[in-house]
Amino acid sequence: MSRVVVVGAGLGGLATAARLAAAGHDVEVHEQADTAGGKLGVVERDGFTFDTGPSLLTLPGLLEELFAATGGPADLPVERVDPASEYRFADGTHLALPHDPARVPAAFEAALGGGTGAAWERLHARSRHLWELVGRDVLRRPLTVPALARMSASPSGLRAVAPWRTVRGLGRRLLPDPRQRTWLERYATYSGSDPRRTPAVLSVTSFVEQEFGAWYVPGGLRRIVEVLLARCRALGVAVHLSSPVHEVLVADGRAVGVRVDHGEVGADVVVANADAAVLHERLLPPTAGARVRRRLRRTAPSSAGFVLLLGLSGREPGAAHRVLFPADYSAEFDAVFGPHPRPVEDPTIYVHAPDDPALRPDDGSEGWFVLVNAPVHDPVHGVDWDEPGLRERYAEHVLDLLAGRGVDVRDRLRFVEIRTPADLERSTLSPGGAIYGTASHGPRAALRRPANASPVPGLYLVGGSAHPGGGIPLVLMSAEIVAGLIGRPAPGPGTRPGSSGPRPRPAAPAPPPPAPATPPRTSSPSSSPDPGPRPAAPPPRPSGGRRG
Repeated sequence: MSRVVVVGAGLGGLATAARLAAAGHDVEVHEQADTAGGKLGVVERDGFTFDTGPSLLTLPGLLEELFAATGGPADLPVERVDPASEYRFADGTHLALPHDPARVPAAFEAALGGGTGAAWERLHARSRHLWELVGRDVLRRPLTVPALARMSASPSGLRAVAPWRTVRGLGRRLLPDPRQRTWLERYATYSGSDPRRTPAVLSVTSFVEQEFGAWYVPGGLRRIVEVLLARCRALGVAVHLSSPVHEVLVADGRAVGVRVDHGEVGADVVVANADAAVLHERLLPPTAGARVRRRLRRTAPSSAGFVLLLGLSGREPGAAHRVLFPADYSAEFDAVFGPHPRPVEDPTIYVHAPDDPALRPDDGSEGWFVLVNAPVHDPVHGVDWDEPGLRERYAEHVLDLLAGRGVDVRDRLRFVEIRTPADLERSTLSPGGAIYGTASHGPRAALRRPANASPVPGLYLVGGSAHPGGGIPLVLMSAEIVAGLIGRPAPGPGTRPGSSGPRPRPAAPAPPPPAPATPPRTSSPSSSPDPGPRPAAPPPRPSGGRRG
């Protein structure tokens, strides 16, 4: 049995820990916060419960695979979200997209007019081909240049990948209606990026959401963390909360453990679920991973988010996921990513309003999660989100914008809780509150994201700032990749000299064989249909909206 230390108890860290423990490793996790989950956070106030991270689940079969690989089904039902989303454009047009992809063309035609349904079908067919190229060979495996090259090895593959084209350029080529182009550009924000600089390949995110559907976990997506944490503990994983890691120990060029408050913990393998920039700037010695460190310094951070948690009196019917677009989408990206960052004057507003009795104190109330894109917290070169009075002024501005767009909740407010990018930085140690680490800008964006196997032997990276990216599905795939790279423990004593040796572990279920092509429907009878060869996950998901 070998000793593995996981730095961080976010979704990626817990999923990796569970897989490695099921494979026979001795695993312990150290988390700086007093709760597990990382960005899959939760806030409770006055009987209301709010997910503060991802609010939409796609490809729930990936969760089924994780639990199947670590001991069997878990009690984690999922429900379809229908309509998947409702969009409101600046001209007053409303577009509600159904869960069933067969009904999507008619929804576009009814809302945006003739020809938009056919335009969506052309985009969807193109994206299907793209998904076949990236779904398994790129997103679900370690990142390699040959794998990326294979995507465009054929003329049809090259046309689909179109490395010379951006998401905005793709929309202008395929979608004649400007509102439909705005809808497509929003998917660039699922990786915290600017559609004017995001490679067109990331448009595959829209395909995943429409083809495989939108899903929700009753009780909130935080339930995923709770169930996964219980699975880790059942497998004998020692999860240490309020236990920050101060250093990843490197000896003879190899990771050999970590330093925590009470001393050093030896390990054969270290898995970092910390942000890649934090790992390389603060936790590793200056001589370790220097090339990755330099590359990260040259890469722009993803967008952050400004969040309002609203406790509301009364309940109004409506879609769970609502997106209210501004008149000038480009101005929003100028404010977030431009040379002079500033709070967005007229931002896209995302509202998550789940109709879930478990999240409200009574049937005469409801809680809303409201999010707008924001530049990262950067007091020196950008926005200081801790500037006195800024959070309160901007919160009032967002509420006024909601009212101006026909969604006035000011007379229903019981309370408003504010979460700025600075708050996210403090709670999760994400630099500047960047939700997805680095932005996916430029044709080489995939190569700029750190690989799962670090240049430092024995050190691996998992989570949203590493390959393949952020959002629940991709983070689950990241964990699967890392567990596969590490493999099963070598026969015989596996601890390194100087380590504290393996701890006694309670009996754990034997790891099952690899999940079949169609995993058993253990989470819910409404779990998503299997798409054939198991897809990985959508490319990086939302930063300015449905995040998950």
